[in-house]
Amino acid sequence: MTTEGFETGSLERASFEYAAHPARVLFGSGTASRVSDEVRRLGGTRVLLLAGHSVSAAAEHLCSTLGPLLAARFDGAAMHTPVEVTEKALVVLREAQADCLVALGGGSTTGLSKALALRTDLPQIILPTTYAGSEVTPVLGETSDGRKVTTSSAAVLPETVIYDVELSRGLPLGMTVTSAVNALAHAVEALYSPQANPIIDGLALDAIARTARALPLIARSDAGPASEAAGRLDPRADLLRAAWFAGTCLGGAGMGLHHKLCHVLGGSFGLPHAETHTVILPHVMAYNDPAAPQAMRRIAEALGVEDAPSGLFDLIASVGGPTSLQTLGLAETDLPHAAQLAAAQSYPNPREVTVDGLESLLHDAWQGRRPDPSSPRSAADSGPVSAAPDTSSLTEQVVASFEHAPDQRVRQLITSLVRHLHAFAVENDLAQSEWQHAIDFLTRTGQICSDTRQEFVLLSDTLGVSSVVDMLANSRTPGATPSAVLGPFYVAGPPETQQGADISGGLPGIPLWTDVRIIGAQDRPLGGAIVDVWQSNEDGFYDVQLPDLDGPVLRARFRTDDEGRLRFWSILPSPYPIPDDGPVGAMLAAVGRHPYRAPHLHFMISAPGHRRLVTQLFVAGGDYLDSDTVFGVKEALIVDFAERHGRTPDEREVGGAWRSVEFTFRLAPDES
Repeated sequence: MTTEGFETGSLERASFEYAAHPARVLFGSGTASRVSDEVRRLGGTRVLLLAGHSVSAAAEHLCSTLGPLLAARFDGAAMHTPVEVTEKALVVLREAQADCLVALGGGSTTGLSKALALRTDLPQIILPTTYAGSEVTPVLGETSDGRKVTTSSAAVLPETVIYDVELSRGLPLGMTVTSAVNALAHAVEALYSPQANPIIDGLALDAIARTARALPLIARSDAGPASEAAGRLDPRADLLRAAWFAGTCLGGAGMGLHHKLCHVLGGSFGLPHAETHTVILPHVMAYNDPAAPQAMRRIAEALGVEDAPSGLFDLIASVGGPTSLQTLGLAETDLPHAAQLAAAQSYPNPREVTVDGLESLLHDAWQGRRPDPSSPRSAADSGPVSAAPDTSSLTEQVVASFEHAPDQRVRQLITSLVRHLHAFAVENDLAQSEWQHAIDFLTRTGQICSDTRQEFVLLSDTLGVSSVVDMLANSRTPGATPSAVLGPFYVAGPPETQQGADISGGLPGIPLWTDVRIIGAQDRPLGGAIVDVWQSNEDGFYDVQLPDLDGPVLRARFRTDDEGRLRFWSILPSPYPIPDDGPVGAMLAAVGRHPYRAPHLHFMISAPGHRRLVTQLFVAGGDYLDSDTVFGVKEALIVDFAERHGRTPDEREVGGAWRSVEFTFRLAPDES
């Protein structure tokens, strides 16, 4: 593994080499409308349009713009550019007698276009919809037989790249983050490449700074062109320009350890491309930090942080990006093999690459561990560390400010909170940047909340606070059915439904017959009790997470009969992950926790003269019973959802096996 030529300070070099790849770039808003002119400029008369289903609306508009120039369309581009997909596209290309390629989409579509150009020498026009930057690189990575092979050739460079800011305007935050960090990796590796030079350095640092500036803005509010009118940059335009510059860096300076690792993880283990880049980059930076301190210092300055690896990790986590290979689906047992594959080939890197070193790096990335800052204190602060100051007088001053609160309970709660918060800060020697990170985390938590998503409930649930409060409030009445957390997916006012109905709305799944009784003191049946029921589908999603559904599904409001009995059909609930695309998901990934809940049915039961019961019934033998991410499982609520065959209680015809669950809920008297 060569380490020559690194850390020689490219900005100070008296001589250097720089090869600029030929490129024509159209940048702006609405520039996609010029695609037909570009086709004609290249002599094209029959276009093969490459565009996937995820950009269908933009593709239809582009088809209209191309008009008679459009000869055929192919929508089968796949991640990591499998050779078999390229061969299918070649058949379409030849049958259409296409003489020009137009690609609309992200890295997968761009990769397919490059693969076709390599085989046919046809001109390409690329319209990126993400921020990966691969459209301006001479690099093509193709996958065959589980291995990813990288080719570098000027033959794969497009003749024209059309950057239209509007095409990326609606890109979801998750894809925005991962594709932007994918491009960021090009800039980072360029700064410690043996081919680094002042031109590449300038582009790389500009790309890093733009990305660091734009991602938090987009996470808070996907700003549109109106922000420019207000005197600020459009962060989407910032990211698109950063992608262009970063891709140019990769084309001019080549690839190192980071890209090799990502190609191994993607090509040999099937991990998603951009997400893998996002998880791996901070750890590769930490690995190379001792051997490339100048580059890391400049990266940190561009990011606006003290330490580059940990600062980038914090940026990714703060905007909801993935931070753990475990959450991407890589098994821990695969790490040694991945390290061996990545170390098997020679490529430039500032620090010697060893199998043991890579395995340690991959373990950190798999666990989602934050890189340790290499230099937590600047040179100016490098004197002896003094003892923490006494903050007790400040704490008492704050507590005293609440002495005259008219509500005594409010005073008790807020003064106790102040004391605990101050003690937490002192005990952990909390840094200003750490506290700001916590404030930003809570800000993002509030911003992602909506009528159908409560991120603060998720935060309370995953920290176990919801279960603690539930136990304090509902575990003091012996004999009553244990309660459980409400969860974030309850919707008030579900549709009133008749007993015996099927609430699945025709969704697929194993049919489930539920037969429960509601009783009170002395086992007295509670007729007319109101019972709200809700659950996930077989894929683990609630109806509020599925915008294509027409109305409420797998949720209903029933009333018990005179015997306190309730019967209905649904489907067997499945384990599912809580929403992990926001701040709470980032928190779980950062500490190596999974986001899954054990399979369960939710019940909220109300009856006059009795305390309302919010609880769940868990499927005996289901996954995650011993590691439910919101700590909601209680032994008394784990119930047998028995497998049945043949005749059903209401003579309903069911093909194959079905399940049934029976349970008696006992409500506590309301003594308030």
